[in-house]
Amino acid sequence: MKTLVALFVALILFGLTSNLAHTRDLRSDEVRKLIDAGTIVPIEKIEAVAMARHPGAKIIEIELKKRYGIYLYRVELTDAQGVEWELELDAADGLLRKDHQDT
Repeated sequence: MKTLVALFVALILFGLTSNLAHTRDLRSDEVRKLIDAGTIVPIEKIEAVAMARHPGAKIIEIELKKRYGIYLYRVELTDAQGVEWELELDAADGLLRKDHQDT
């Protein structure tokens, strides 16, 4: 029984650490370097895409993540009716990947 519990705990820890290796937030100095190098689009373009998609919305948060080697912006916003949305955009070109109501 102890072996089974130890194995279960090890699998959970492995799963958590392997997931962390595939997705991470970027520091502001890293973001600036990526923008300056032209690797990712500036946040102003991301804001414009989000506002065009949801006119009159209020942006709550924008995060830049690197997931499996791809840079993605995640935008949380509240539209004029108070509905919360989450958008995911490709940071390389600003193209919308996901737009769904946050539940």
